[in-house]
This record gives sequence, structure tokens and C-alpha cells, in this order.
Amino acid sequence: MSSEVWASALQTLMQPSVLLFLCAGVVIGTIIGALPGLSATMAIAIMTPITFWFSPTEGFAMLMGLWNAAIFAGGISAILVNTPGTPASITQSFDGYPLYRRGQGGIALGVNVIFSVLGGVVSVIALILFASPIARFTVTFGPSEYCLLAVFGLAMMIAVASDDVLKGLVVGAAGLLVASIGLDPILSVKRFTMGQTSLLAGVSFIPVMIGIFGIGEVLYQIHIRNRAREAEELAERKRNLKLGRVLPPVKETLGLVPRTTVAAGASTIIGAIPAAGGDIASIICWGNSKKFSKHGDEYGKGSVEGLAVSSAANNGVIGGAMTTMLTLGIPGDAVTAILIGSLTMYGMQPGYKMFSENADFTAQVMLLMLLANLVMLAFGLATAKASARALSVSQSTVWVAVCGLCVVGSYSLNNNFFDVILMFIAGVLGYLFKAHGFPPGPFILGLLLGSMFESNLRRALVMSNGSYSIFVTRPVSLVLVVLVALTFVVPLLRSLQKSSRSRRLPVQTKETVQ
Repeated sequence: MSSEVWASALQTLMQPSVLLFLCAGVVIGTIIGALPGLSATMAIAIMTPITFWFSPTEGFAMLMGLWNAAIFAGGISAILVNTPGTPASITQSFDGYPLYRRGQGGIALGVNVIFSVLGGVVSVIALILFASPIARFTVTFGPSEYCLLAVFGLAMMIAVASDDVLKGLVVGAAGLLVASIGLDPILSVKRFTMGQTSLLAGVSFIPVMIGIFGIGEVLYQIHIRNRAREAEELAERKRNLKLGRVLPPVKETLGLVPRTTVAAGASTIIGAIPAAGGDIASIICWGNSKKFSKHGDEYGKGSVEGLAVSSAANNGVIGGAMTTMLTLGIPGDAVTAILIGSLTMYGMQPGYKMFSENADFTAQVMLLMLLANLVMLAFGLATAKASARALSVSQSTVWVAVCGLCVVGSYSLNNNFFDVILMFIAGVLGYLFKAHGFPPGPFILGLLLGSMFESNLRRALVMSNGSYSIFVTRPVSLVLVVLVALTFVVPLLRSLQKSSRSRRLPVQTKETVQ
């Protein structure tokens, strides 16, 4: 993208309304992210339909602020009550909570803010540098490549999102089946509409997302509710312990920059892999940092370095996930899956067209991510102590608020009550998924990528006169076929290796005893 495009994008973002929505997104994201049980995915799913009332730039300003802030704020509850606000914050509880227990809660919150921002900035810079070249590379892609990209994205989600690959396959297939409802993408023939005109355009993606991640989560939390434990946690949250100073010493902070920058770069790469989200990135970065650090024995016991690495890794994933989404049209995680839906609603198509036909808007999104981190730094440091009060909100209040927002969000999408019914059906489905250990990710991705997979599969077969050789005779297609195969074969080999070791272990133990 040219310098004129960047200058024009920056000028657009300086409008007061855009900055106001960006700040509003940061505030909302901080509050929602700090509350255990409310993930960034749920927040984005609930707020996305509301942003359709704004211009695309204003809407994405709110969503970018919300997303970045919710990921960082997940560390607040991890530090103060040892309960990660988002799955990505799990490693922040390893070192953050011990720091809080020994009276350094303020420092822990400050480190969380500073290095979350560093991780976010590094990943956005990587996005700015590498997104355009990757997008240019996709110009050569044809229907066979896009078909296999959809398969690869779905395969990665199935392999990574659950320990049980079979459950992932079942849920992914269900998502593809639901995606086939509506008009045939090639011949426009009605399929599985049951006479409902509301289903002619297919199952609306946003209400399904809201239902699965909003209502489904609320129903599951009500199902597993333990009032005694809840009262105990609430008392812990309200306990008035002094947090102390927030800003860590400058020298110590600067000393952590090299290690955290490496962690941010690594998590950016991990984030670019479909389905490998912040939880995986933070665990990998925290574990490797512990292995190679001179102070590795302090990790897990209140290490400032360990907390900084975890914080940088969490927000570093965002730029990687956006790179995959904007350039290939494959969501890196559930949040980017929703953002693809938002772009589609605004009439944009992720991929090379984002960098050719919508270059101004694409540059605006990237700069919004940078601005969101700067706002987050100022807001996070200024309200570090006050943000702890968000934790005193009762679960019942949160559930009522989430349900209200889910209804408003799904209805405001098309002013159609059918979307609300669809949202509640998806909510029950989301609850059943969670209660029985089925990962919702493959279902969502199947629903999102189903049309892309089917239409490109059929176009590729038309081009090759029905021959499947088109998927192995083109170089990029062949690479994707190999990657898809490895996605399933590697976990299978590991599983066989693990079971083989477990069978040999008792024999070795017996021989050792003898």
C-alpha cells in the first residue's frame, strides 16, 4: 500500500467520532475481559451487530478497541483472583497471582498493561509488514487453492480445538451441513429451507455466533453454578488488599523488552495458524521462556519476567490472526471468524481484494489496532486499581446483562425476530457442546467456510472436467494437500507413540524393581 493510502487512512481516523468509538471499545473490552467467564469472543459476538448501525470505520474502531482490551483485561482477574478472564490469560495466573499475594498486585497489573501493549504493537507491525506481500501471493490462487484453504483451516481447527479429534470431526461436519442450508451457490436451487423464506439466504452467521458464545456460555455457567464457591470467590474479589504502586521500575522494565519482544514475535506466528489461539501461544512462550531464562526456577512463583512474557504473548496473537484473516480469508481464531462476518456484512471480501479494492479501509483497520494499543496503555495504567472493582459484580447480574445484549444484538442485525429464535436455538446447541465436551470452533468454522469450500470445489471440478487431479497438479494445491494430511497424521502418530510408551512403562518398572 502506498504512503498516500496510509496518510488518508490516518486522516480518517483522526475524526472525533472514530476516536470516541475506539475509546468506548477499550473501556467496554476492559470491563468484559476482567470478568471471569466473559471471553473476548463473547464480547465481540455480542457487540458486532450493534456496530452495524455505525460506519465501517467507526464500527471497526469499537471492535478493535474491544478486542485488544478484552485480551489484556483477562489478565486482571488472573492476577487478582487467580481466575483467568479469558483462556489466553491462564499463564498470567501462574506468576501474577503469587505477586498479588505477596503485596505486589499493582506492579503485576502494571506489567500486564505495559507488556500486553508491547505484544500487540509488535504483532501489528508484523501485520503491516507482511500482510501485503502475502495478499499479493494469493493473486495466483484459483478455486482449487481456495477450496483446500477452507479444508486446511477446518482441519487445523479440528486438530487443535479438542483432544478428541472424532468429536471435532463430527462438529465440523455438522457446521458444513448447516452451511448447506439455503440456495445452492452455483445453481441457486433451494436446499433444506423447509419452506422458510428466512432461510433462503442460508443460516445467518452472526446470530449463531451470539447464541453459541453468549447464551450457550450463560446456560453452561448456570448449569455448573456452585453458590458456596461463588460466595467465596465474591468475598475474595471484594477483599480490600493494598495493590501498591502500579508502574514497575524503568530499568527492570527495559531489561524485559528483548525477551518479551521475542515472545510477541513467536506468538504472532502462532496466531497466524488457524485455531492456535492465545492460550496455546502463551503456554508455548511461557514454557520456552522458563526453559531458556537464567531465572527459570522463579517462574510460577511470582516471576515478573514470566508474567511479562505471558502478557506479551497474549496480545501478540492478535496481529497474526488478523494476517491470516485479511490475506487468506481464513480465520485465525473465533474472533476473526466473527470479523469476517462483519466484513461480509459491509460488502467486503477478505483476501487480495482487501488490499486492492478496499486498501483505504484495510490500512484504517491496521492503524486502528495500533491506536487501540496506545489508548489501552493510557487507560490501563490510569485505571489499573479501579478496574479491580469490576470483579465485584455478581454472576447473576452479568448473566442478565449478557442475555439482554444477545437479544438486542441478534434482533438489531436485520430487525428480524427470526434471528432471535435462531440465536436461542444456537444457544442451546452451544450449551450442549460445552456440557458434552464438543468444541464449538469446528462448527463455527464449518458454517463460515462451508460456502467457500463448496463453491470452489465445484468450480475447480468444472475447470478440470470432473478430474480431482487439479488438487495435486498445481504446486500450491499440492502443498495444501500435504499440510491437511499432516494435520491429522501428526496427532495420530503422537497418540500411537504415547500409548506405546504407556504400554512399555509397567514392564520397565517391573524390570527395575526386579
